Amino acid sequence: MWYVYILKSSLKRWYYVGSTNRLEARLKEHNGGKVTSTKSYKPLEMIFKIEFATEKEARSYEKLLKDKRIEKERIIKQIESV
Repeated sequence: MWYVYILKSSLKRWYYVGSTNRLEARLKEHNGGKVTSTKSYKPLEMIFKIEFATEKEARSYEKLLKDKRIEKERIIKQIESV
C-alpha cells in the first residue's frame, strides 16, 4: 500500500504533504531530523493519511494536493474543525 499524508508542525502553523509506502518509518525520519524540508519544523504530527493501491495513484494525489493548495487547505480546515 501507498499513502499520502499531511504533517503539521507543533512549533509553527506549517504543513507538509508527502507520500510513501512505509508510513511509520517515514514519520520517524521526519521527526528524527533526517528530512531536509521538515527538520526545522519538528516535532511533526500526522494529521491526515489516505491509502492507495499503487505508487502512481499516491503520487498523483500528492501532486494534486501540492498543486491545488485549496484542496490541501480544505482537508486541514475540516480536520481542525473537529
